Amino acid sequence: MSIFKKLIPPPEWRLPVLILMGAMTGLTLYALIESKAVSYLSDDPKTCANCHVMTPQYATWQNSSHREWASCNDCHVPQDNVFKKYLFKAKDGMYHASVFLTRGEPEVIRMKEAGVEVVQSNCIRCHEDQVTDARLSGLVEDHKENRTERKCWTCHQEVPHGSIHSLSSVKYYGKIDEEHQETVPAWLSKYLKESDNQKNKKDE
Repeated sequence: MSIFKKLIPPPEWRLPVLILMGAMTGLTLYALIESKAVSYLSDDPKTCANCHVMTPQYATWQNSSHREWASCNDCHVPQDNVFKKYLFKAKDGMYHASVFLTRGEPEVIRMKEAGVEVVQSNCIRCHEDQVTDARLSGLVEDHKENRTERKCWTCHQEVPHGSIHSLSSVKYYGKIDEEHQETVPAWLSKYLKESDNQKNKKDE
């Protein structure tokens, strides 16, 4: 009880403290709702397009064969146990949120080392039959080592996001759900309209 009393501010500070706590609570709730924070607990790939910087990645995945078999989390999050999965999501999510809020995202998005290891592990997990094919291991020297010690995308460079990864790669924007069309920045939308108009005039 004495500890609780120590936490209660003196009478002259109670109103300012209540106002400050109310403001902080309100701002936190607003940030959680505006950022669709609850959606990040799901495996819905649309969540990755909440930030417009990820729209090209979402759009290219949506137009790939992987769409039928794997979501973003199936490839980019550890799948060996549930605690590791959500710990990785939380750590990665905080990093992504901080970069996005400070407008520090690079022109070309590349995975960090931890992400590279996770994706490589998941490639092997899903394609284990092809990687460890017993018929080939008897015929091809160091067959398994060649298929597991090199990164899968050394050869499969355009799986599943195609060859375009830049923020300026806009050709995919028209192929995504209308819900995510708003993720195209206003300046870019205006530029695309002007560009289309100029192209139409040249074609006439």
